Order: sequence, then structure tokens, then C-alpha cells
Amino acid sequence: MGEPVLALTCGEPAGIGPDLALMLAADPAPLPRRPVAIGDPALLAERARQLGLAVRLRELAPHEAPGPRVVGELAVWPVPLAVPVTAGRVDPANADYVLASLDLAIAACRDGRAQAMVTAPLHKGAIIEGGHPGFTGHTEYLRDACGVDEVVMMLATDAALHGRVLGEAQCPLRVALATTHLPLRQVPDAITAAGLTRVLRRLAAGLRRDFGLAAPRILVCGLNPHAGEDGHLGREEIEVITPTLEALRGEGLDLVGPLPADTLFTPRHLEGADAVLAMYHDQGLAVLKYAGFGRGANITLGLPLVRTSVDHGTALDLAGSGRADPGSLRVALALAAQMAEARARRPA
Repeated sequence: MGEPVLALTCGEPAGIGPDLALMLAADPAPLPRRPVAIGDPALLAERARQLGLAVRLRELAPHEAPGPRVVGELAVWPVPLAVPVTAGRVDPANADYVLASLDLAIAACRDGRAQAMVTAPLHKGAIIEGGHPGFTGHTEYLRDACGVDEVVMMLATDAALHGRVLGEAQCPLRVALATTHLPLRQVPDAITAAGLTRVLRRLAAGLRRDFGLAAPRILVCGLNPHAGEDGHLGREEIEVITPTLEALRGEGLDLVGPLPADTLFTPRHLEGADAVLAMYHDQGLAVLKYAGFGRGANITLGLPLVRTSVDHGTALDLAGSGRADPGSLRVALALAAQMAEARARRPA
């Protein structure tokens, strides 16, 4: 396949997405990939001037490939803004611009111009106020655009690329979610045998296809403190989670749990594990972000294309200041390339 082409959407134009793309383009540190920014060249040029970055923009035709990476140069597939942008000031009038950049990245992956897409953060409120009241985020938009029923949200630290020391263990930390953006009072009712079965099958398939793991070992959190304490602190483990894991082990999945979440994220448990399934958002992501915030990436498993994203938001207060940290974007690009290469070796 050669070096994969990565379609990089710049996200909310008033946020730090444009800054991060420019900062990586100017950085002489190795980045052995071929990212193509998707955004408005005039916006990128103005932001580069604001940041004091000497980055040359190379506008590409719709079907033109970027060629080898050149330090100080940023290849761009242009998408025009609806209205001019001031760093840090969201304007809902640019909602369609943000979605058009996503659509271009999806199309590029589908027709083979790009082997993966990487997304800088967008502003959900701006999209909703800009005429898209049903918008809930990147993940759901990509799910619907690709015509799939369900996807799995997983975050990974840079340990997923090269290992990271936790005590004496080298622990790639990948955390997937059984439920995503739900109020806590709704979580127990959302933990069902059917839902867990779908998520675990998709998680295992994604780890095999996108990370080249022949037999992924997955640790599964309990829902309740102490994983229910034999039913004294809740019965979801006894009635739902344990029977579901036993059934899936019968299909050949390597599943451990349910385990108490307060001790699962320790070197003794994580050593030898390929991923963790948390029952709800903060149960898993608080730990992951503590371990590697700014050095992690968001991954969507279950799409017909490879998609990664940064582990942070638009940081409007940092836009145009030069104080944004491109570390997460660097990890997201590297993981996207790794996943694209694994997928090319192991097509569905």
C-alpha cells in the first residue's frame, strides 16, 4: 500500500484544529505519513500568520494525491468557509462548512484517495445552532453516513503504538465503552445482554482487523462497586454481565471479568490485556485520560473506513495563541496509519 494518505479535517474553524494541523506541518520531528488537511486555505493562511508559522500551503485538486511529506508544507483539499472566522469566536454560520469537510474525508476514504480519516475537534453546539438540531457528534454522523447500525467508541493512549511503563508492566491502554454519552441514572437500564454482545463482538473484530491482534484479550469492568460484591451491591453482574461473557467465551472470545473497575486498571491486570471494556463513559475514560491526556486518540470501530480523532475539545481559549499541544493529533495520525496498514493486510 505504501505510506497511507490521511484525510485530516480541521474541525471547528474558530478552535485549535487549524492550529494543530499547521503546527505539525511546521514541526521538523519525523511524521512518516501523508496528511492532507481539509479546510479553507484562506483560514489556514491567516492562522499561520497569527501563529507566526512559516508554513506553505499547497492546494490540491479534488483527486490529486499529496505526495511525500515536506517539512514546512501543508497539503490541502480546499473547502470554503461560509463566513470569515475569528480565532476563539464560534459562528454557527460555518456549520455546513464543518460537515462538508467531513463529507469530503468520507468520500476520499471510500474512493481510495485516502486510506484513513483523522478528525480535529468540532463544536457540537455550533453545528446544532447552524441548522442541524439532530447532530450529536462525529461518531454518530460517521455511523449514519457510512450506513452502519452500530459502532464502538474506543480511546487509546500512545502506549497502543509503542508501550508505556505502568509499574513493571508494558501496558497498551485501550478503553472501549459499552455505553457512551448517557446520564448516569440511565446507564443500568442500558446494560443489556444484547447490547453487550454486540459491543464485545464488534470490539474483538476491530482489534483483530485494525490492530492485527489474532486473539485479543479483553478485560470487562463490572457496573457496580466491587463488581457487585456477589449481588450485595447490585445484581447486574450476576444477571446480565456474567452470563453474557460466558456465552461469548463459547464463541471463542477471550474475555476476563466482570472485574472491579477500581482495581482493573492496575499493572497486574493490564499486563497481557489488549483492551478494556468499561460500562460507562467516566468509568474508563477518566483513568485513560489521567494516564495519557494529550497523548491519546479516539477511535471509531465498526466503520467501513478507518477513523481516529484527538482526545480533547476545541479549546477556543487557546486558538491562535500558539499554546495548543499537537501531541494528541500526532498520536491520532500515527494510529490511523497503523490501523490502515493492518486493515490492508487483513481485509474484511
